[in-house]
Amino acid sequence: MSWASWTTSGVFAGTGGVRTEEAGILSGDLTVHTTWSEGQASVAVQYSGSSDWFTLTGSPVPCASEEESRSFHQSVVEAVRAGDGATVPPDGTAPAAPPAPAS
Repeated sequence: MSWASWTTSGVFAGTGGVRTEEAGILSGDLTVHTTWSEGQASVAVQYSGSSDWFTLTGSPVPCASEEESRSFHQSVVEAVRAGDGATVPPDGTAPAAPPAPAS
């Protein structure tokens, strides 16, 4: 059985925070944790320094390899930084940048 895990702390959620299954929207300074095992990646977030973990909405997702799971984790970190009620990126990519304000 192969597995890997990735953790990034000190990720400040963008405006609108992230959506979790258990606690709704979280915002502020978060830690993002991705675990990859048996072709699946699971993502949880917590307030940095807390002991409670919450499942990021959309988790788990299929993920073919350890290398892919590392890239996927980075995509999730970028989605958290973007905020806007972020969930697990369905295709493992970061969300598009918000449109520039009209002038």
